[in-house]
Amino acid sequence: MTTTTNHHEITGKADWEVAGDAWSHAAADWAYSFEPYARDAIEEVFQATGVTNGTRLLDVACGAGLAMGRAERLGAHTAGLDAARGLLDIAARRASAGELVRGTMFELPWADGSFDVVVAFNGIWGGCEAAVAEIARVCRPGGWVGITFWGSPEHLDLLGYFIALGAADDETAAEITSLATIAKPGVAEEMLSAAGFGSIERGTTSAILELADDDSAWRALRSPGLAVPALERVGEAELRTQVLSAIEPFRAPDGSYRLANELVHVVARKGL
Repeated sequence: MTTTTNHHEITGKADWEVAGDAWSHAAADWAYSFEPYARDAIEEVFQATGVTNGTRLLDVACGAGLAMGRAERLGAHTAGLDAARGLLDIAARRASAGELVRGTMFELPWADGSFDVVVAFNGIWGGCEAAVAEIARVCRPGGWVGITFWGSPEHLDLLGYFIALGAADDETAAEITSLATIAKPGVAEEMLSAAGFGSIERGTTSAILELADDDSAWRALRSPGLAVPALERVGEAELRTQVLSAIEPFRAPDGSYRLANELVHVVARKGL
């Protein structure tokens, strides 16, 4: 683990720590092979929320710091929170000026109104109303929130992959189903409205995963924390077979893969 002065920890409940350990299991593969799917959405959300020089920005579930690094290049002052030590180590290199905290998004360790913009790229899902309330608390009056999540199943080339993970582990299947409820029209808007946000707008971007060959695809798709229970249940070899079979329709003649997915973003402004 890399020790940095801007990287510290807060205490929390065991559930988020377990999740953080799962998301650390292949942190480099996630950061460099999977996380780039969000680049277009990051640009859209930053433009919609006015991220610019001097913006105080918080990234909730910041992962390996891809969005924070981009915000710093725009001149923003950044902070990020995630449960995964391994991802935070990479984030500390990508966003070297930012404040990084290991903790839970349900207990944000910042004062009321600390940030101009709060973002969460695929960090807020169905059942996260308490986390949205925390986001509202630390966002200043008149500030902005921007969140993203996977879109409708018919626009997800990754759908078969998620189904494969669920087929390998019943608890993962239930979790995927629960988390995906945010993709239903109006669910995210209601969560934000209930927390005191208005001027809510929705849009979409295309999230592309381009993977060179079977080995590259497997390393990327085994890297999310969501894959860990399935790996433990059926083993590396069996899950690899199932996952590669699921994405076979997107395999080009040269053996590479290109998976296109709808990523929804919702932005809103906190009331004055």
